[in-house]
Amino acid sequence: MPNSISRETFIKGAAVGAAVASAGFPAIIPSRGEAAEVLKIGNSEEITGVYSALAQSQTRGMEMVVEAWNKKGGVLGRKVELVTEDNQNNPGVAVEKARKLINEDKVVGLVGTVNSAVTLSTANAANSLNIPFVDAGGHTDDAVGKQCHWNSFMTCHQTWMVTHATGFTFAKELGKRWYMVTPDYAFGHSLAAGYEDVAKKTGSTVVKNVLTPLGTSDFSAYIPQIVAAKPDVVIVNLAGADFINFMKQGSQFGLFKHINVGGWAAELEAIWALPPDVRIGYWGSEWYYKDSVVLGKGKTLGSEFSAEYRKRYGTPATARSCFGYVALDRMLWAIGEAKSTDALKVCHALQGAEFHSLWEGEAYYRDSNHALMWPMWVGKLRPNGTPEDKYDVIDIVDMEPAARIAPDAASVKQICKLDWPS
Repeated sequence: MPNSISRETFIKGAAVGAAVASAGFPAIIPSRGEAAEVLKIGNSEEITGVYSALAQSQTRGMEMVVEAWNKKGGVLGRKVELVTEDNQNNPGVAVEKARKLINEDKVVGLVGTVNSAVTLSTANAANSLNIPFVDAGGHTDDAVGKQCHWNSFMTCHQTWMVTHATGFTFAKELGKRWYMVTPDYAFGHSLAAGYEDVAKKTGSTVVKNVLTPLGTSDFSAYIPQIVAAKPDVVIVNLAGADFINFMKQGSQFGLFKHINVGGWAAELEAIWALPPDVRIGYWGSEWYYKDSVVLGKGKTLGSEFSAEYRKRYGTPATARSCFGYVALDRMLWAIGEAKSTDALKVCHALQGAEFHSLWEGEAYYRDSNHALMWPMWVGKLRPNGTPEDKYDVIDIVDMEPAARIAPDAASVKQICKLDWPS
């Protein structure tokens, strides 16, 4: 496959470091004597807190990439090392950790993040210190919109793409009176704005959008308000532990007996943590290990990655695993393509370059705002999986190509000013 690790190289590399990858955070720590020969990439993740399970999946995907590249000789003749720091789900701490990774650990690029506010602060730090940053899992439109940077790239789908892939299905399958439960920070605000746009296009009504603090453990005060509003559907814009708590408590209060439910994405880490009777509704899926587009025909990088990941960790790869894999793989590829760690050269190599990865079809980071252009899936949850695979809890019902759900080129150019240095 052009512009990516081949399937054969991936498989050979994946077998080498199983013991290292299963050890957790961080990945490889070199001795002082070999430091000058190592190419270090910094990984900023929410290892502790509400998004810890998602961060773990992203980092596992990255660890497998490191092993595969090192198996074929590293990058620029140098062994690759992933240096992981816990940003503690805190934008201020994330800036401190980014500066530490760059100034003390001497990394040549940054990857990672889950929390969109952390994504924005990390991107700002990387920009001020002239270091490439490939966001793995922070979705906010602002990162590829009004706060975009020439040296930052987004791997997961921006919130506009997520909402426009799922919102039309909600209107068709669940009803047109919507009540949103939204985390009160950049990610949630972007999701709400996207669904407001879809509502206008489908003739739907947002009855209310209630904002909840990140890390909310008790949603009992919100649930009676939803019942009283009598919406057709509750759109759950939460993620991680917040999503799990809301869904469990909503079920306990009987919220879903007469009101439909759906949301931006069914993240497997959270869905698996729910009791089977709470696995209901229509949800987005940013990458799914059992989808035909991922598995392809015969042996593909997607199918081999999925098989090796499950062998190693005991559970299937998730969308977060995919984010981590793609983000770091593209960073390393761009450094090799540029034949340099110079930020300007690396970023010019990365933007617009088409590549094949863990799904069939090409993808690329858009020239205009550095958002990854790739498909988005929509599925209906099935409580108990399948007889063959208890983890297979999503029945994919639709796939939307990037061109159909991404913001149009004209609007992107009006909002995002990359301001490349001369």
